Amino acid sequence: MTTQIRTMRTVAGIINSVETLEGEGMLVRRPFPKSAFSHFDPFLLLDELGPVDFEPGQAKGAPDHPHRGFETVSYVLEGRLEHKDSQGHAGQLGAGDVQWMTAGAGVVHSEMPEREFARSGGRLHGLQLWVNLPRRDKMMKPRYQEISAEQIPTAQTDDGLVTVKAIAGEALGVKSAIAMQTPIMYLHFTLQPGGTVVQPVPKEYNAFTYVLDGEGLFGADKERAGDGQMVLFAQDGEEVAISNPSDARSPLDVLLIAGVPLNEPVVRYGPFVMNTEAEIVQAIEDYRNGRMGSIDF
Repeated sequence: MTTQIRTMRTVAGIINSVETLEGEGMLVRRPFPKSAFSHFDPFLLLDELGPVDFEPGQAKGAPDHPHRGFETVSYVLEGRLEHKDSQGHAGQLGAGDVQWMTAGAGVVHSEMPEREFARSGGRLHGLQLWVNLPRRDKMMKPRYQEISAEQIPTAQTDDGLVTVKAIAGEALGVKSAIAMQTPIMYLHFTLQPGGTVVQPVPKEYNAFTYVLDGEGLFGADKERAGDGQMVLFAQDGEEVAISNPSDARSPLDVLLIAGVPLNEPVVRYGPFVMNTEAEIVQAIEDYRNGRMGSIDF
């Protein structure tokens, strides 16, 4: 009987996020896309919204806007959001909840602070990840999956120093139930000082981490990265290592995200992501002519 020996990935680069305004003026931190780094196949965008504290009546969001050709994962850490769309879907997301929206052929979507949260004010903090759809699925029927915080599988290492929430994929013996058109891993790790995790990631996957809070060591070369930084991993191994030094003053809060590259042309115009310029022109025309519908409730 042979034992499989996995090799640990090295770090290919560290990218600083930039601050930008989205929607009604919501401040976000974004490691990509930007001029020097447009996307990371199959991932198109990662936004960290906040954390920001709103006074009563001052909360901001993203009113009616279209999407076509990709999937969006919304993960709320603090606060409450309301979602509506032109397909008649409406829902609310609270702390720890996840919404997986497959835009497919196209929807008009609204993401706003929940009414009572907007009235009273409070802290809003969340993440949004855009995942590209393969050509064959670009025009599929839109769909939603909403998972409450209680439904997200969680696990802990034997020493109690590392916990994980498996939003998509598998880690520490637990597996997400989300059905994905583009297979990805989306894992939220919290490492206490002295904690280490070595997560299997297939060699064919592109992989990165994004640090929400703290400072840790990443990869076989133990590169240091901190709050708001994205760590890209080379495809030179089957494992990703993350550790929080034993002398750290706080936990390390970090996302590990990985997926199979689609290796297809990407043409993007605002909220439309297609394979050709002609398809983008068609998406704009369909939206302007009301073929993606409208939010009427």
